[in-house]
Amino acid sequence: MNFSELEQIQITYYKTPIGTAKIIGNENGISSVSVIDEKIDNSQEIPECLKDCVLQLEEYFNKKRTDFNLKLNPKGTEFQNKVWNELLKVPYGKTRSYLEQSKKLGDVKAIRAVAFANGKNPIWIIIPCHRIIGSDGSLTGYAGGIWRKKWLLEHENPSTQQSLF
Repeated sequence: MNFSELEQIQITYYKTPIGTAKIIGNENGISSVSVIDEKIDNSQEIPECLKDCVLQLEEYFNKKRTDFNLKLNPKGTEFQNKVWNELLKVPYGKTRSYLEQSKKLGDVKAIRAVAFANGKNPIWIIIPCHRIIGSDGSLTGYAGGIWRKKWLLEHENPSTQQSLF
């Protein structure tokens, strides 16, 4: 396999309970998982480099997986990548406030920048920006829609989250 083949971007779609996941990546890792509302006919074969991502998302939605083990290759600034790496440390079924996230990154004053970087997270669910909430417990700022954020939090921790809403 030559270098250009390694760089070739692959795309597949996976139907989830809350929308269709559009998965983009290559042999270097997953660069994007986004949710789209369109109905996509995904009868084509899943590219080899994306099969594990589809399988792990399926396991997540079927409550058989709480952690992802995928090679990730998100495209962002150095700061965004730092924020996204910190998001990976928020455990399944737990939440953290934007303020706590800023403290973990070493700069309480960076709360807006952290929130902005969370909003630019290119790898839906796997980099769990849905686990970041307002300091007052409110479900603020989620690119996929607040209803999806609520669904994901309840999916991960049904007993605790149901009492919040």
